[in-house]
Amino acid sequence: MTYGVPGSSPLIEEGQPGSRHNRHTMRDTPPQERPRERLMRYGADKLSGEELLSVLISRGTGGMPVREIAHELIIAFGSLAAIADATIEQLKRIRGIGPAKACQLKAAFEIARRYEESLSGEERVELASAAAIARHIRPRLQDRRKECFFTILLDSRQRHIRTDVVSVGSLETTLAHPREVYDAAVRDKASTVVVAHNHPSGDPAPSDEDVRLTRRLVEAGRVLGIMLRDHVIIAGSKYYSFRESALI
Repeated sequence: MTYGVPGSSPLIEEGQPGSRHNRHTMRDTPPQERPRERLMRYGADKLSGEELLSVLISRGTGGMPVREIAHELIIAFGSLAAIADATIEQLKRIRGIGPAKACQLKAAFEIARRYEESLSGEERVELASAAAIARHIRPRLQDRRKECFFTILLDSRQRHIRTDVVSVGSLETTLAHPREVYDAAVRDKASTVVVAHNHPSGDPAPSDEDVRLTRRLVEAGRVLGIMLRDHVIIAGSKYYSFRESALI
């Protein structure tokens, strides 16, 4: 059977990709293979990111299955870290995500962030070298398809206080204002700030804009009495350190 009306998009044959008869819903999945049941049976750590999102979102909407919504999120943002850093407005651009589901996602990721923060408060990790900083921030940057800018706050003994995303840019550029970089540092009484961002191109070498921004941040830090210890650029398994290159 063929579905379509004159003047519409190309006709879709029943059973072909895109047909409503070919859409896989949760009801089509054997009960033991559904994300919630798999979580109860095997534990959350055995589920994929897409399955965890399905459990969190809970149900589909407007005829769109929950697994399809979760898949769209992964495709659109590229990683769980990028989804966590997305704004509510950015999440709502995904088909099937309305205000309620966007708030559910933001709340869940914020709980995870606060949990991580509470652990770091109990046993703060020392980030005294560029290599240690790269190891710390790489999991949050390496799979991103857009440039993202982070601040890493340290205490007087170079121990980690918290890590925050400042901005998300385009495929090749990201913007960060000194006010945004130092706002949390002043609020949390950090002694030192490290900034980090990624180069999706795979080349960690700083651009002219990276160098100019770093100089502005160094000057702003001097005014505030908060040292910019380093600016680390992550590109896959490689990194570039402004401090190691004697540019700070």
